[in-house]
Amino acid sequence: MPSITVKNIPDHVYKSLKHVANNHHRSINSEIICLIEKGTISKSFNPDQHLALAKRSREKTKKFLLTDTILQKAKERGRP
Repeated sequence: MPSITVKNIPDHVYKSLKHVANNHHRSINSEIICLIEKGTISKSFNPDQHLALAKRSREKTKKFLLTDTILQKAKERGRP
């Protein structure tokens, strides 16, 4: 099985990694392998589900139409 050596890990990153590994009851090496697996395994993408979600979001917000006039008035009023 191949191995990798990681050099120059910043102290704060190592401490955080050690803390996360401890919380997951793993060694630091096992935690790194888990993180690499999560970061490199591609997730399935269903375009139809994505489009359905976008359509639902548009339906919920279609009554909130922002026009240039509304935006300009908001800019002129400034922040509260």
